[in-house]
Amino acid sequence: MADPHQFFDDTSSAPSRGYGGQPSPGSLGYPTSSSEAAFLAAPMSNMAMAYGSSLAAQGKELVDKNIDRFIPVSKLKYYFAVDTVYVGKKLGLLVFPYLHQDWEVQYQQDTPVAPRFDINAPDLYIPAMAFITYILVAGLALGTQDRFSPDLLGLQASSALAWLTLEVVAILLSLYLVTVNTDLTTIDLVAFLGYKYVGMIGGVLTGLLFGKIGYYLVLAWCCVSIFVFMIRTLRLKILAQAAAEGVPVRGARNQLRMYLTMAVAAAQPVLMYWLTFHLVR
Repeated sequence: MADPHQFFDDTSSAPSRGYGGQPSPGSLGYPTSSSEAAFLAAPMSNMAMAYGSSLAAQGKELVDKNIDRFIPVSKLKYYFAVDTVYVGKKLGLLVFPYLHQDWEVQYQQDTPVAPRFDINAPDLYIPAMAFITYILVAGLALGTQDRFSPDLLGLQASSALAWLTLEVVAILLSLYLVTVNTDLTTIDLVAFLGYKYVGMIGGVLTGLLFGKIGYYLVLAWCCVSIFVFMIRTLRLKILAQAAAEGVPVRGARNQLRMYLTMAVAAAQPVLMYWLTFHLVR
């Protein structure tokens, strides 16, 4: 107990704060609280975050420029602007194109409307999904025949891609040689040529269920349907442009364009059979 007559507290047992004592952590020997340390560290962290955000923005801009240079991402979005109603109607058009009358693509201010608003507009959703489904169905067919192997399935996929690439290159070269001025783009060609996978899937599945007779019947129907679809679609892209240019209908150049349209349409059934006949036994 402290002495009531003592005027000062005894501090001899307390740690010395003179010259021999250790200074408290902090600048100039003065103690620094945690709030002060956070205040000093905040500007540095904010600068680092701002610098990192600036680098990320610059990198994103650089990547977007390089991607758009080689892959038109903005244009690809148009070809995937579909919905369930469009997909159903388009599949029906590919299988039953005979009753369809209006094949003109709709435009709005010189820009084609999105595929979900126009059944005649080309899209990449159905060709992409059909190609993947075709590979899966081919694997199923090979598995039911005890011939499945990853190498054989990869060969099937690479063969289909190689034929598609060859078709696109051949058509572009033919359009250049015939000097056709058309708004038909490379992506449009990939879309139109990719629609044949729908009929190939139907033929192979029917062959797995009902044998070769079912395969040939369904494939023959789908081949005729895709031929009619391609004729009626491509003639508006190739022949209509010639009519707008004032080329005579019976002129030599217009005849070449008609032969080119017929050749592209006739090649679809041949490739449909070539890529599927070995999957049904």
